[in-house]
Amino acid sequence: MTRIHNFSAGPAVLPESVLREAQEAIWEHGGHGIGILECSHRSAQFDAVIDSARARIKRLMNLSDSQHILFLHGGARTQFFMLPMNVLRGGRATYLDTGTWAEGAAKDARRYGTVDVPFSSKATGWDHVPATLDTPPEGTVYLHYTSNNTVAGTEFHHVPDVGVPLVCDMSSDIMSRPVDGSKFQFIYAGAQKNMGPSGVTLAILEDSWLERCDKDIPEMLQYGIHVKKESMYNTPCTFGIYVIERVTAWLEGLGGLEAIDRMNQSQADRVYGEIDRTGFWHGKAQLGSRSRMNITFTTGDADLDTRFHKEAAAAGLSGLKGHRSVGGLRASIYNAQTDAAVDALVAFMGDFEARNG
Repeated sequence: MTRIHNFSAGPAVLPESVLREAQEAIWEHGGHGIGILECSHRSAQFDAVIDSARARIKRLMNLSDSQHILFLHGGARTQFFMLPMNVLRGGRATYLDTGTWAEGAAKDARRYGTVDVPFSSKATGWDHVPATLDTPPEGTVYLHYTSNNTVAGTEFHHVPDVGVPLVCDMSSDIMSRPVDGSKFQFIYAGAQKNMGPSGVTLAILEDSWLERCDKDIPEMLQYGIHVKKESMYNTPCTFGIYVIERVTAWLEGLGGLEAIDRMNQSQADRVYGEIDRTGFWHGKAQLGSRSRMNITFTTGDADLDTRFHKEAAAAGLSGLKGHRSVGGLRASIYNAQTDAAVDALVAFMGDFEARNG
């Protein structure tokens, strides 16, 4: 069967070359005579995989030697409470309310300390991120922000610099552009958008925070335990980590994050160009906050939006329905999205407008 174009928000499109490598590795991997799904996480076979994944992530994200790279379970949502449970401990943190997931993270953090929310765009449908920020109150343990907001289709195009440790949920734009990862105290991201399949959460923790981490919470939730056990306190998601290693190898082969950034921007520009070409389509995010990863738009008519994503699916363009909480339309164009898919989408949008405008 011919593969269709996948615009799903996650789990999302993966590089074709990685899919083919994974297909072979399921049967036999690395000359070991068994597949990657079957090998022990304690074996030399898997040691090579996880060590390579860490090394590639460190290079791509410009991480320092003092930052620990962890592969965890539970999805990014587990980090909403695991982070403040470990490091907030009754203290004060600043959260920027730029979308559904940022709001959820702040809600969980309130269980463990005081949460200041100096910025929220909820009243306008989370259609923008802040351009500037004031310095957080004295004693603030960290500032938390979500770099890309999948539901609303907004993205930070700068790293906040406010004089306190930075925490970032990078789930939907991690490794989509150059980033100085060493600027962050903590980074976390679900794998299922830009790195691999669902089931793995990448966490990057600055070593200086280990002393702050609570030692009286269950061991499975202690970052220090996962650092000490090198992400093997319990059996990790071996196949997911294998795919992450292959995706990061693919990124390095393209020329790194500078190269993928150019590709991502080019694709986003083409879709936004079609949205802005006439008055038929309406972008949901404000211009300065538009996401390169999740492009949200609408015709302004719910019935027409439904017709669009249904006709698009019939034409081989899958996953264009907006998030269930907001409706409308959404095209997710993560790192592995192809130029052919973007060209097909733009052409279909033009055809749909001609027939319905």
